[in-house]
Amino acid sequence: MILECRKDKMVISDPCLCLTPAVAVFNISIFRDCIKAEQQKDGKGIWIRSSLKSWGTSKLFSLLNSLIHTRLFNRYRDLAPQLVPDDYTNKPDVKIPYELIGSMPELKDNPFRQRIAEVFSEDGDGNMTLDDFLDMFSVLSEMAPKDLKAYYAFKIYDFNNDDYICKSDLEKTLNKLTRNELTPEEVCLVCEKVIDEADIDNDGKLSLEDFQHMIVRAPDFLSTFHIRI
Repeated sequence: MILECRKDKMVISDPCLCLTPAVAVFNISIFRDCIKAEQQKDGKGIWIRSSLKSWGTSKLFSLLNSLIHTRLFNRYRDLAPQLVPDDYTNKPDVKIPYELIGSMPELKDNPFRQRIAEVFSEDGDGNMTLDDFLDMFSVLSEMAPKDLKAYYAFKIYDFNNDDYICKSDLEKTLNKLTRNELTPEEVCLVCEKVIDEADIDNDGKLSLEDFQHMIVRAPDFLSTFHIRI
């Protein structure tokens, strides 16, 4: 995320979180069926239904290339071939450690790589199941709904997990983005500016609603909130 002061407004974007080609949001059980179907259909495309458990909604996305379907599973397996089996029929209990997740080319240079892994991992420590891995790439795809992206962006910047983005969270965000190149005074100034502009209820911190309002004023933000694969 880039927080840039331009006269009387704050411009926000995030080139650090840039999944291409786009991948839909899918449920793990459907993905397993996809893999089996692909093996039986000699690579012909099939329909995938989106279903992210925590959102309770499902849609049919466009017909996706079969190569994209299998590519994510293969990426996951290639990270730890000694841990990840070829057959997921029996739902194996497998987690790839954060050290391997964070070393992926898509994440290794991202200052938020550990935070992203923590947010999308079920254990909160960045160790990912196949479910977690698919959720991460699904939310950070260009096809994910904007409100879903905003929700997870908020969670990523909420470092202390208190459901608010406070000044401390903003300071950590800025320091990661600038790699600690700003002085404490400059960091404080920018944080105060953000809170002053985005804090609707004047409680000194940003709720999810505050954050969503801020995003509306920065349309470029969500368009850059994705990972390239």
